[in-house]
Amino acid sequence: MTVAQDNMDVAVAAHGDDRDKFEGVQTPFRRFLSDYCESKLAVIGFFVISAITLVAIFAPLLAPTDPYDLASVSIMDSRLAPGQAMMTGTTAHLGTDGAGRDMVSAMIYGLRISLGVGIGSGVIAMVIGISVGLFSAYAGGRVDSVVMRIVDIQLSFPAILVALILLVTLGKGVDKTIIALVVVQWAYYARTIRGTALVERRREYIESAVCLGLSERRIMFRHLLPNCLAPMIVVGTMQVAHAISLEATLSFLGLGMPQTEPSLGRLISNGFEYIMSGKYWISVYPGIALLVTIVSINLVGDRLRDVLNPRLQK
Repeated sequence: MTVAQDNMDVAVAAHGDDRDKFEGVQTPFRRFLSDYCESKLAVIGFFVISAITLVAIFAPLLAPTDPYDLASVSIMDSRLAPGQAMMTGTTAHLGTDGAGRDMVSAMIYGLRISLGVGIGSGVIAMVIGISVGLFSAYAGGRVDSVVMRIVDIQLSFPAILVALILLVTLGKGVDKTIIALVVVQWAYYARTIRGTALVERRREYIESAVCLGLSERRIMFRHLLPNCLAPMIVVGTMQVAHAISLEATLSFLGLGMPQTEPSLGRLISNGFEYIMSGKYWISVYPGIALLVTIVSINLVGDRLRDVLNPRLQK
């Protein structure tokens, strides 16, 4: 009885040790989360951009007024200082712009447009760039040379110049701005994934897939692409911030969003003519919102680059 009890205690202790070992094992997601949270600035940036995204998504519920509803906008409320009462009886906490729109509402809807254009153009450009870059790397030879020369030509021109030419030709509007940003951005994704795919293409698992007779499409998108996503996540995050800042620049120059759909850049442009007369809030507050958005995205992107880059791992 004593021997059996001793054997049972040993078995329980062994299982307990095994359980402790399993509980101490970190999954890839937990390891990624632990590495990411080592940077407090990156965590703050993540929460800030998450809050901004939620505000943009629920803009109709959070905005005090609808800045696009002409019936609720009065020209008599134009250029009110922060804290003054509007004709509707509500208080303009951050003032109003030249059209009489409440700045809080205009900024919330402006964030919605700016994020929508930045993320939308980034996703479309990523899909195009990934497809072109994967095909170029896998095909190799003359196909790779021709595609990369096209990418080189695209990247040799300043992004703002290409976008300006396209918007002058196409005109204003959300869809036209997205098209211009996609044309500007796709080459960055193609160049990045092509370099990563060239390295992965020499791995043993790709040679095994070829020997098994798998189709080229399946090899590229089922085997090669998943192993190239880490740098694409970093590039995608950075390009979203770049697209938002580029759209704001184009709108500030009067070529991006129309007056009926003001983004943050358009709001800054609307108040630029009044800034010297002391009505700073029309441009300054949207500028601060744009700055916080871009800096938060860049903080997240910088940390993702450090965590997902194996060369920077300790």
